[in-house]
Amino acid sequence: MRIKSHMVGMTALVLGTALMASGCTSIRAHRGYIVDQALIETVQPGIDNRESVERSLGRPTFISQFGNKDWYYVSQNTKTLAFGRPRTSDQTVLRVTFDGAGNVAAVDKIGKEQVARIDPEGDKTPTLGRDRSFLEDLFGNVGAVGQGGALSPSGPGPNGS
Repeated sequence: MRIKSHMVGMTALVLGTALMASGCTSIRAHRGYIVDQALIETVQPGIDNRESVERSLGRPTFISQFGNKDWYYVSQNTKTLAFGRPRTSDQTVLRVTFDGAGNVAAVDKIGKEQVARIDPEGDKTPTLGRDRSFLEDLFGNVGAVGQGGALSPSGPGPNGS
């Protein structure tokens, strides 16, 4: 009888350990453009234009708002541990630059090594100007606004005239 209860206890311990270990596995996810190296190599500066790039690579992830309207294809692989934030494990940014006529001028590939990690300091964003308290913000304009309204000679009187 003792051996049987010992086996049940060991089985429960093994199953419990396996269940806890399964919660520590990471979840892998892909975001954005799916990089196909063979397709990327077909885009040639001086030969391709916007239409041929769109046929080969598809619509870009985003287009720059300033300058030459470069096209960006962003691909990101992430890992997430249980109850944690996603961490970037691999990232590729493909930039296609066009000249004034719409022909490909350059194709650049940037990896994760170019990503800058920014850690904000504190809970407040520093701004220029006065540092006011909540009550000063709430009641700061009381009495500071012009004297218009019912008591003003130019405003409407008690009769509405």
